[in-house]
Amino acid sequence: MRVIDSHLHLWDPEVLTYEWLEGPLAWRFAEEEIYEEQLDGVSEEAAIFVQADPIESQSLDEVRWVDSIALAAGVVAIVAGARLDRGATRDEQLEALSDFDRVVGVRHLLQGEPVGFALTSSFQRGAREVARRGWTFDACVRAHQLADVAALAASVPDLPIVLDHVGKPAVGSASSPVAPSPDWLRDLGTLAQRPQVFCKLSGLPAESGGVWTDAQMQPFLDAALDAFGPERLMWGSDWPVSSIDAGRLAGGAYVVGSRQRWFRTVADWAAQRGLDVEALFWANALTFYGIR
Repeated sequence: MRVIDSHLHLWDPEVLTYEWLEGPLAWRFAEEEIYEEQLDGVSEEAAIFVQADPIESQSLDEVRWVDSIALAAGVVAIVAGARLDRGATRDEQLEALSDFDRVVGVRHLLQGEPVGFALTSSFQRGAREVARRGWTFDACVRAHQLADVAALAASVPDLPIVLDHVGKPAVGSASSPVAPSPDWLRDLGTLAQRPQVFCKLSGLPAESGGVWTDAQMQPFLDAALDAFGPERLMWGSDWPVSSIDAGRLAGGAYVVGSRQRWFRTVADWAAQRGLDVEALFWANALTFYGIR
């Protein structure tokens, strides 16, 4: 079985500045650390790096650093950080990113932006420029922002968009799971009507505080399958963010093996549903990101 992790983070606070890092995440997670978290029972493994949100002035430095360790970390492609609302500054940044062969797309973190931000003229100009360059866009939003992603997809139909973390729905906890909300199901279905939009089965462990049960997650995986179909889903670990047990000790703790655990959760679910694991864990991501 071949696996490409469609959502891997790497960072080093000694190299770049990450104002959001704290607790068990405020450590180095790079090539040596991911080597220790390789998946068991996999014949071939690779990864797509997704920007880890250093300070804005270091977005290009992040790409340089990841590019320098890509071979050692198994990274075959980079989704770079880019502020798409910055006008001429944005255009200069995108032009600089084009010098890196591994860059296949960008991510402007939308989860912290106000509702409607993705529909502003400045952002949409940036989105059209990304599409013009043949790149993709990773949409990291919270559940209440799914309608904005659907509107963006309608406005820029030639921009390939992938929804990170299934739109971060409320999943409850392992001890107190919750069912998918009607609003999330509705908005997910509306978004999936746009054929250029894919969805990552990633990040749900983090929404559960780093501890989950397979039964808790299956309704959300089923909802994504019903909305997008098997040909537009891809697996991602969200490592190391989804490897933090928020309830363990003060401030949480990093849990070795959580990446393998999420892989197994999704692989077992896929087998139960009779899905093509080669597509889910390998081919769909390569197709979306245009990796040859």
